[in-house]
Amino acid sequence: MKKLLFLAAIAIATTTLFSTDASAQGAPKSPHDTVTVKDIKVTYGRPSKRGREIFGGLEKYGKVWRTGANQATEITFAKDVTFGGKPVKAGTYTLFTIPNEKEWTVILNSQLKQWGAYKYDEIKGSDVLQVTVPVKKLDKVVEQHTIRFTPKNDLIIEWDQTQITVPIKA
Repeated sequence: MKKLLFLAAIAIATTTLFSTDASAQGAPKSPHDTVTVKDIKVTYGRPSKRGREIFGGLEKYGKVWRTGANQATEITFAKDVTFGGKPVKAGTYTLFTIPNEKEWTVILNSQLKQWGAYKYDEIKGSDVLQVTVPVKKLDKVVEQHTIRFTPKNDLIIEWDQTQITVPIKA
């Protein structure tokens, strides 16, 4: 009986220690949300500002960001669209961004299930497209990172006092 308990304890410890899932390593999790409009769905983590400087602080300018928290944001198109004026085939993509003060680069990448953007340099060859969009400075603070759609189906990403819009046409 002691041997069985000992072996079970080793198995549990080994599984926890060598797991590649960040959630098993005790990584904090932000709330997640899924937003949809017509034939488009976005699933993302929703971190909060909590008094921090977000862009240029927590999220460095010029660095690839997962566009949310925890697992990188994913966007699914049920049919072919133009995204920021560029054609995209129906499918699911990881959505990364590179924030800067005046404009952001928005990236669709075919490698799914990425934890953060930590391995982006290894997978950037799988980029499907990159588009550049201007930044709009908001008068009010958006406390929790938010992704939503306009009535015309354009994608809006907001956090802190920053907003970007990516035009999407079906």
